[in-house]
Amino acid sequence: MRRIFIAIVAMAMLALTISTPASAQLPGTSMRAYIPFDFIVNGKTLPSGTYEVKRITDAPEGLLIRNVNDKRDHSMFETESVQQYGLPRHDEVVFNRYGDSYFLSEVLTGGMETGRRLAPSHAEKQLRREMQMASNNAQPQTVTVAMY
Repeated sequence: MRRIFIAIVAMAMLALTISTPASAQLPGTSMRAYIPFDFIVNGKTLPSGTYEVKRITDAPEGLLIRNVNDKRDHSMFETESVQQYGLPRHDEVVFNRYGDSYFLSEVLTGGMETGRRLAPSHAEKQLRREMQMASNNAQPQTVTVAMY
């Protein structure tokens, strides 16, 4: 009887661990992160703070990022699927940094093989060109912030 109970508990824990990363991909669920710097999404500058990211429809392409403490600080944006080079352990948001400018680049879900990538804005493309011309093909820095 005790072995059966232990086996059931172990299977429940395994099922919980497997299903948790996928839940962030479901409509209506959200991921949160404290972003310690101002950043740009879809041409809009958002101030540092605690943000949540969630899907806005059943389709995974459309996402919303919004400041938890000030609902006016938000942006909706379209993404495309991107293959990961390793499974992230935690949900993450990835930024491209050019000097003091941070651009939201990707939203990754822990344990998933694919993530969501934003197309670079015109302003980001221009900064990238200027940086490459000034510094012999220098690339932007990548800054990753873990979500909870």
